[in-house]
Amino acid sequence: MTETLTFIGNGAMALALAKGLKSSYAIEVVGRSDKRLAEFEEDLGSPAEKYLLEDFDISGKTIILCVKPANILSVGKQLRGKASLLYSVLAGTTIQTLTSNIEADATVRAMPNLAATVGRSMTTLTGNTASQERALALFDAIGSTLWVNSEKELDIATALAGSGPAYLTLIAEALADGAVKEGIKRSDAMTLMRGLFDGFAALIQDEHPALLKDAVMSPGGTTAAGYAALEKAGVRHGCIDAISSAAKRAKELQ
Repeated sequence: MTETLTFIGNGAMALALAKGLKSSYAIEVVGRSDKRLAEFEEDLGSPAEKYLLEDFDISGKTIILCVKPANILSVGKQLRGKASLLYSVLAGTTIQTLTSNIEADATVRAMPNLAATVGRSMTTLTGNTASQERALALFDAIGSTLWVNSEKELDIATALAGSGPAYLTLIAEALADGAVKEGIKRSDAMTLMRGLFDGFAALIQDEHPALLKDAVMSPGGTTAAGYAALEKAGVRHGCIDAISSAAKRAKELQ
């Protein structure tokens, strides 16, 4: 019998996760609006059981909580019963806060990213250690996983892998803009950028970034000139500061 996952929340992250998991699990979705629930099912592209949030019974269910962190209190008040297992993807929302608002036999925090939609998420998890194997198996269905031993580490992982796709979009767009600036047409610049990211994703799996850089950078060559420009612009510091700022913000949300 196929296990059912109950999504509480029907936003972009819930949809991304549901798309990645629908081939292995039955999907239920709980939200505040019949219209939004119908849109969720349509975007999912496969049937999903749909329920309104008010007085929803979570007893014995496997829950994936995908609401806004600020809404945890109001959502918790509208649920009844005790879940079997609660997964939360709420940035900065501690296990203590989750268990104070939603009853569950076990609670796990998870931080996937938008690549869940295409089965390539990098998901970090922590929480109830007895549920570790089950949690990793579930999120392995949508990409790579890493279990960490503290919520502090999860907040740092959120800053890197959770928010990382947004940082990379900035890099991707800027590189394509640079090519357009130098005279190549936009469509070709986008094709080159996408091919670059696709190939680099494979290379970085087995090699340290510094070694890859050294393999490309010949003395006095084009890569060395471009790399020096990036260092002069403070790109390295900007990336480091982005992780620090995002991790700090995750702590502030608690």
